[in-house]
Amino acid sequence: MLTLVLAEAALETVPKEIASHPSVAKYARHRGKAPERVLLDRSYHHQAMKRFRDAHKRGRPDIVQLSLLAALETPLNAEGLLSVYVHTLGGYVISVDPSVRLPRNYLRFVGLMEQLFEEGAVPPKSKRPLLAVKRQSFESLIIELSPTRVVGFSRLGKPAQLDELVKSLASEEHPVVVVGGFPHGHFSQEVLQHLDELVSIDPEPLEAWVVVSRVVYEFEKALDLPRRRLFGET
Repeated sequence: MLTLVLAEAALETVPKEIASHPSVAKYARHRGKAPERVLLDRSYHHQAMKRFRDAHKRGRPDIVQLSLLAALETPLNAEGLLSVYVHTLGGYVISVDPSVRLPRNYLRFVGLMEQLFEEGAVPPKSKRPLLAVKRQSFESLIIELSPTRVVGFSRLGKPAQLDELVKSLASEEHPVVVVGGFPHGHFSQEVLQHLDELVSIDPEPLEAWVVVSRVVYEFEKALDLPRRRLFGET
């Protein structure tokens, strides 16, 4: 079983300090919602976000959408061998049920995330929600997961061949891989101090969903899953 954590993800609702900014207010009116109930999105709120010191890491819900689709639409997940969590830059953790079918359409995905932050779960009040969000730090999540090994991916990490790395992870009882869910910058110290290893799999920056898809596929190969599925072996 592989656990994937999309860490410090650029997913949040509009902060109160910019809720009255003209670009935010206009966007919210167009959506028919209060400003604090819409997702922060750099495509629409760039001017308002300029006042944030960490603006380069915020306002990219699309990274979460594409990364989740890359992970969940895989044989590894279909076989029940993958668990996925999203840790946001704002200090929330989203638990993702492996059976959830996320929207491919970006606007529908945004609406789903807005509902999640407002209701706390999707479907709301369900005993077994497909998505659930709660206040939780990265440290608390890692403690809760009780991993046998935690590996983070960053261009600043030690060079490692992905296939060899994943083979060693597949032999672990409960490995956790951590991929940054933000567009620019690097992991904070909060995340770094809870990694056993920080590795680089390419000299150039790779998009989060590319790293996710490669890690998941290499894990499938390490388990011989492609062949076993193709020929009906258990």
